[in-house]
Amino acid sequence: MSRPTRALVIGEALIDEVVAADGVERHPGGSPANVAVGLARLGVPTDFHTALGRDSDGAVVAEHLAAAGVRLTPGSWTDDPTSVATARIGADGSAEYVFRVSWAPSEPPSTGPAELVHTGSIAAFLSPGAEVVPAALTRAREVGAVTTFDPNIRPALLPDAPESRRIFAALAAQSDIVKLSDEDAEFLFPGTPLAAVLDELVSSGVRVAAVTRGADGALLASGRHRIAVDPVPTRVADTVGAGDTFMAALIWALCFEGIAPPDGTQFAETVTGDRLAAAGRAAARAAAITVSRAGADLPTRDEVLASLPQP
Repeated sequence: MSRPTRALVIGEALIDEVVAADGVERHPGGSPANVAVGLARLGVPTDFHTALGRDSDGAVVAEHLAAAGVRLTPGSWTDDPTSVATARIGADGSAEYVFRVSWAPSEPPSTGPAELVHTGSIAAFLSPGAEVVPAALTRAREVGAVTTFDPNIRPALLPDAPESRRIFAALAAQSDIVKLSDEDAEFLFPGTPLAAVLDELVSSGVRVAAVTRGADGALLASGRHRIAVDPVPTRVADTVGAGDTFMAALIWALCFEGIAPPDGTQFAETVTGDRLAAAGRAAARAAAITVSRAGADLPTRDEVLASLPQP
C-alpha cells in the first residue's frame, strides 16, 4: 500500500437547516460532504462523489465544496432534488434531525493505487445508492487504497436494526479506519461496553477504530493499543459537524501527516500508541473548533495546528 496522495469521498451532500431559538439558518452539509470539506481544508487533495440536484440548493452546495477546494466528480449531478436535513438545536447545543433525502448516485470513479476512499452515513444504508458503496470499497482495496468508514447512524433513515447491523459489519470488514459515536455504538452493539466494541472492531480486521463520546472525549484502538483522548474544554455553539470533523482530522493525522504506515498489511502494528494518541488529540482539537462555531464550519489545517499544544 502506497501512502495516499488524494482522498475520494463517496456519500450524500445536502442542505442543513439549523432551527434554533433565534431563528433558522441554512448551510451546506451531509456527513460525507462535511468530511470532504474537512479533508480539503486540512490540505488533503479531495474528490467527492455524490448525488446533487440541479437546483438552487445544489448550486449552493457545489459552491461551498469548490470554495473549500473539493473537486466534485462529473457524475455527481442528478435530476432529483437536493436533499435537506433539518437540525433542531436544543438548549444544550445538541441537535435532533429530520431528513428529506434521496440517494441514487451514479457509479463512482475508479480508484488509483495511492488514494484513500472514505464513505459512510446515509450513503452506506439508504437504497438504491447504498448498493454502490460496498463495490467501491472492494475496488479500492483491490488496488491498495486505504478505506475509511463512519456509519453516522440516523435510525429514521435506516433499514430495520438487524439489517443495518449486517450492512455495518460488512462495510467495517472492508475498512482500515472506522469511527463511531457512542450513540452509533449503542445502536450497532446494544448494551456492549465501548471497550468491547473497539475490541470487536479490531478483531474483525479494522486497523484503527475510534469511538467519540462528546464531552467525555474519545477512545481509540489498534491491534496493540487502547488510547483514551481527553475532552477539549470548549464553549459550545452547537454540535453540528463535530463527528465529521473528528473523522476528517483523524484521517488527515493518520494518513496524510506521516502517521500512516507504508504497508497496509501492517497498519495496526505500525501505528504506535504515541502516534495513535497524537492523532486522537488532533481530531479532538479539530472537533472542538467546529463546535465553538455555528453549523458545520470545519477548521483549516492552520487552525488545528495552532490549537495543538506546542512542544
